[in-house]
Amino acid sequence: MRTAAYVYTGWHPIPERDAAFHPGFTEWELVRACRPRFPGHAQPKVPRLGEYDDRDPAEVGRRLALAAAHGVDALVFGVFWCRGQRVFEAGLDRGFLGGPIGATMPFACMWANRLPRRVLPVVRADTPVLDPARRVPTDVDDFVALVAMLATRYFARPNYVTVGGRSYLSIFDSTFFVRGLGIEGARTAIAAARGWLREHGHRDLHLAAIEPNAAVLPLVRAIGFDSVTHYVLLPDWKGPFQQDYRDCAARRAAQWRHFGEASGLPYMPAVATGWDASPRGADFGPRRPHKYPWSPVVTGEHPEHFAAALARARAFRSAAAVDDPLVLVASWNEWSEGHYLEPDQRFGMGWLEAVRSARG
Repeated sequence: MRTAAYVYTGWHPIPERDAAFHPGFTEWELVRACRPRFPGHAQPKVPRLGEYDDRDPAEVGRRLALAAAHGVDALVFGVFWCRGQRVFEAGLDRGFLGGPIGATMPFACMWANRLPRRVLPVVRADTPVLDPARRVPTDVDDFVALVAMLATRYFARPNYVTVGGRSYLSIFDSTFFVRGLGIEGARTAIAAARGWLREHGHRDLHLAAIEPNAAVLPLVRAIGFDSVTHYVLLPDWKGPFQQDYRDCAARRAAQWRHFGEASGLPYMPAVATGWDASPRGADFGPRRPHKYPWSPVVTGEHPEHFAAALARARAFRSAAAVDDPLVLVASWNEWSEGHYLEPDQRFGMGWLEAVRSARG
């Protein structure tokens, strides 16, 4: 089993956020400003190596050298694409691929088919958790164009991750992808993308469905997906405000086999170091809304508990087998949601040492 960590490339200014907030805005402002909201609340999360601009290959390389040294086998970069338009691409194209580590360290892509939030921190409790305007619609031609872009820029590189000899790609909101295109439309889009790859001399896809809901899960195999996984699979999203890390991790691990059996596909287990999106929501005090980004908060997280969860994931074998499976970790650096492997002030190198420990 290879350990692959998701990477959020949102740690640099972009024109869209300059216009929505103020010039130079990044989520480091949210991370830095967050304060404890209940007794024992571990906020703010402080990066031990400091805040950084993820377009800078020197700063990115400094951190990724630690990842490679501690047993992170691969990185899965979120790619924001909406009908040919991209945001945050510089974190991958300049910060990672622009440095020497980017030439050798295995990496893959996840289509983040949602637009970044335009209001941060979230200050209104009466709006939907996911504004429909943030969902990214697609069609057959658009999906082929996305895959063609990814193949040309990334799949063709010698260090791109393969599973079973095929280029690994995941879709963040696979349920929306299927609902938006319809079952036949989604099947047609995936088949057309595979056809484009074949006609242009590229490897076939290994396409992973992230978090298909109960209605879509039994359909993903017939639609053309090759595996199922998750991004953050940790808290009970409708459960109590505070949830214990060990309880959450054990409960979620018990569900892994079901995802594989219900889909008829390999399930690649997903683990997270924690969950706390408090920096992304305004402080409502005790009257906080019971929805993202205010609730839930996972407490009791610790590198030792994460090491146990990761070791359990690395030992897991799905009923439907696949060569060279992955364990997906949330995440390398999503500080504003409280899940990261990068060194912090609280545990130092503990999260990375946990990765090494889980490998035995």
